[in-house]
Amino acid sequence: MSRVSMFNSPLLLGFDQFERTLDRLAKSAEGYPPYNIEKIGENGLRITLAVAGFTADDLAIELVENQLTVRGKQGDESDRVYLHRGIAARQFQRAFMLADGIEVTGARLDNGLLAIELVRPQAEPRVRTIRIDSGKEAAGASNMIDITARRLR
Repeated sequence: MSRVSMFNSPLLLGFDQFERTLDRLAKSAEGYPPYNIEKIGENGLRITLAVAGFTADDLAIELVENQLTVRGKQGDESDRVYLHRGIAARQFQRAFMLADGIEVTGARLDNGLLAIELVRPQAEPRVRTIRIDSGKEAAGASNMIDITARRLR
C-alpha cells in the first residue's frame, strides 16, 4: 500500500523536511505523560506535562535545533515495598517540534505539573524585490559560469 504525501503539490517546494519530521513525531507519539498546550497572551505558549512523582532532578529539558525534548527518569526505590502501585514510575521521553523563532523562556515544576514557557516573537514581514535579467544578460551570466567551471578543471 503506497502512502499519500501531504506535501506532494508542485506548489510546495522544499517541504520534505517537514514531512520527515511529522513522520518521526507520529512514530514516537505515546500517551505518557499526558500534556496540555495553551496559548498565553498574544505571543506566548505553555506546554504543561503531568509528571506526578517526578522531582526536578528526575527531569531534563533539552532544546536541539527546533526539537524540544523532555525526559524523565526516576531513581531506583528498592527500599520501598508496594502492595499496589498505580502511579506510573516509568521513564519517558516526549518531543515537541518548535517553529523557527520560538524561544523557550523557562520551566517550572509545581504540584506534579511541569510547565514550559515559550514565546513567539513578532515576525517582521520580509519583502524582497528580485531583479529580472534580460535574455542577453542572462546568457552572458551563463557563459561566465561555464568559463569559470572550465578554469577550475
